[in-house]
Amino acid sequence: MSGADLKQDISLKARECGFDLVRFTSPDSIPLAADRLKEFVAAGRHGDMAWMETTMLRRALPRNLWGDVRSIIMLGINYGPECDPLEGLKAKENGVVSVYARGGDYHDLVKKRLKNIARWIHGEHDKEVKVFVDTAPVMEKPLAQAAGLGWMGKHTNLVTKTHGSWLFLGSIFTTLEIEPDAPEVDHCGSCSACLDICPTKAFPDAYQIDARRCISYLTIEFKGHIPVEFRKPMGNRIYGCDDCLAVCPWNKFAKAGAEAKLKARVEQNAPRLDDLIELDDTAFRARFSGSPIKRSGRDCFIRNVLIAAGNSGSVELVPKVRRLLMDPSPVVRAAAIWALSQLLDAAEFAQLKKNHATVESDSDVAAEWEI
Repeated sequence: MSGADLKQDISLKARECGFDLVRFTSPDSIPLAADRLKEFVAAGRHGDMAWMETTMLRRALPRNLWGDVRSIIMLGINYGPECDPLEGLKAKENGVVSVYARGGDYHDLVKKRLKNIARWIHGEHDKEVKVFVDTAPVMEKPLAQAAGLGWMGKHTNLVTKTHGSWLFLGSIFTTLEIEPDAPEVDHCGSCSACLDICPTKAFPDAYQIDARRCISYLTIEFKGHIPVEFRKPMGNRIYGCDDCLAVCPWNKFAKAGAEAKLKARVEQNAPRLDDLIELDDTAFRARFSGSPIKRSGRDCFIRNVLIAAGNSGSVELVPKVRRLLMDPSPVVRAAAIWALSQLLDAAEFAQLKKNHATVESDSDVAAEWEI
């Protein structure tokens, strides 16, 4: 089989399995990635994501992860939203969930489809294969650019001409020899919309991100007390942030994703804060079963909801917030204190402080009363 026929056959199989884009690259196509990753970690911009440091050597280059790999197949599934994600920021009584987390867990869907293609390749060509979807130390975005799927935008996410910023990525490493495609070039030009819109100024410069200031990191990965300087800018974002993705001009070519399993669930599209604020661990797990949101855990999720409540201006939430002053979780109690400081007038908050501050056992939580 010729190289062109081989690529065409794999591409057809990928599309049969539900992928919108498929391109090919070599394991040696991202030589600059190792140094860039090292600089990112050395600057501490990975925050509390210790796994980025512990897996850095394997992540840096594909051959470090699997020495036998000869080719890499990069695939993408469109998850474009049906409406502008920025519109949800106006409804302060609702929480805003990142578009990728509004439907079912994409990891499960993408990995299943990757395995289908991998089994087919192994059966047809008797070559070894390994599949990855954001679950192993793989530099998906640089590899996707090298394969020609899109380019790394100034917001450090992949941008494509056909789907804007809305693409789930998966990769297949194989011992099969496949001619690589040409990489995509940068089409961002002088545009800085993604940098300018960031509410927490998480971009030190174009093509650089400081995760410690990113709302997606703070609401998903970070397990501590949200720094005060970021609480107001978070607004009603309770899981992730799409601002830098949504504002990209290339989204004018994007279409709503067609995969039914990735469609937004009603309860996750614009959930009301008063429906979320009282979730205990059992109710949280039940509500978000099969959803990426379960990754954050109940305590950090309710922490995020409380910050959104504090930003909502809705005094109707006060009774429910007050009950969380006695929550077993320190991050929940601390967020409840801050939310009440925003929702109550000074005299009411002073009285509340008098009644509760002296009985708080956690020093970090107690300090919240003084902020």
